[in-house]
Amino acid sequence: MDFIETTEDLEALYGTPGEASLVKVADHLTPTYRAWIMASRFCILTTVAPEGTDGSPRGDDGPVVLELDERHLALPDWRGNERIDSLRNIVRDPRVSLMFMVPGSNNVVRVNGEAKLTADPNLRVRFEKAGKQPRTVAVIRIHEVYSQCARAIMRSKIWSAGDESAGLPSVGDMLKEMTSGEFDGASYDKEWPERAKTTLW
Repeated sequence: MDFIETTEDLEALYGTPGEASLVKVADHLTPTYRAWIMASRFCILTTVAPEGTDGSPRGDDGPVVLELDERHLALPDWRGNERIDSLRNIVRDPRVSLMFMVPGSNNVVRVNGEAKLTADPNLRVRFEKAGKQPRTVAVIRIHEVYSQCARAIMRSKIWSAGDESAGLPSVGDMLKEMTSGEFDGASYDKEWPERAKTTLW
């Protein structure tokens, strides 16, 4: 198998992007990009580190980010698995990307930029829910914001295909597998819904 080794060879295969692909990029929140991102309750955060990359889902019950100004977004770190992979990466390498999605829309809005972490109490309190605050907030400086071609979501039918999760391994199954059967995956799965409900924030 031959692999493509140069950008020149790659560009020869794909040709020149269309006008829409070139004019859509902004370096700040425009009114349309702002409206779209503020409607999104879910995004994927991608970070970079010497060991490689990391992609992390982020969700909220309202806008997943807060606009600080037209060039800065704030992303709270709500309770998760406590691995802090993304946060550790940001401290070492500020480059980040975010993909914002809205259920039912085939479009995605992407942000590329740089992030810094803060535990500033005046910012954390702006996200308070049920008496709880995120421990840290990522402040993201926007370098690029633009819409993504809808074809990937159209091909996947992710919003229209319905529930396709029947028969999938559970997280408990995965944990049991990773410990050669020692982890009690069945109890983990049974207790998870209630545990998640009481520790959402």
